[in-house]
Amino acid sequence: MENENAQGMKNQQDAPDSQAMQTESIARAQMMRKIGRKMSILMGVTLSFFLSLQGNLLSGRFTIPTFLLSFAVSTVISLIIGFLVPMKKVGDGVCAALKLKPHSFLARFAETLISDVIYTPIITLAMVTLAWRMATSHGAQIPFVPMFLHSLGLSMITGFVLILLFMPLYLRLVMPKQE
Repeated sequence: MENENAQGMKNQQDAPDSQAMQTESIARAQMMRKIGRKMSILMGVTLSFFLSLQGNLLSGRFTIPTFLLSFAVSTVISLIIGFLVPMKKVGDGVCAALKLKPHSFLARFAETLISDVIYTPIITLAMVTLAWRMATSHGAQIPFVPMFLHSLGLSMITGFVLILLFMPLYLRLVMPKQE
């Protein structure tokens, strides 16, 4: 009987601990989602800005309205991708599959490449399509595929460098400070 009472008291003591752990786990998951959303916004806007700028400068006909239109379109696309694709989970999954040590240079390289492959082709396709339609509507005879492939190659390199440089900076910015 005494043993049963001791066991019952132990279970009652464990219940608050498990409830506290569950609450802490939920709070951590919410914090991680919040960090993910902030990262998606920061990276999406940054990629959109620089890729729009690059595309407009390389077109040979840079105008503010064209840049703003391309920036707005690519930002919307980037934000949609960022909110639909769990980049952290995808990156962690690839790193685990490749057996890369978390936070190592090779892991960062792989995560950057994954982000670049997901974001850049879609943004580039949208921006090139927009530029091609504008150019052909004014009578230009430009073949779409060579225009797209050239732009995609340059954008993949630019996107990779941008992601490699800005992701750690933004991560430090959005991570809560440890006291």
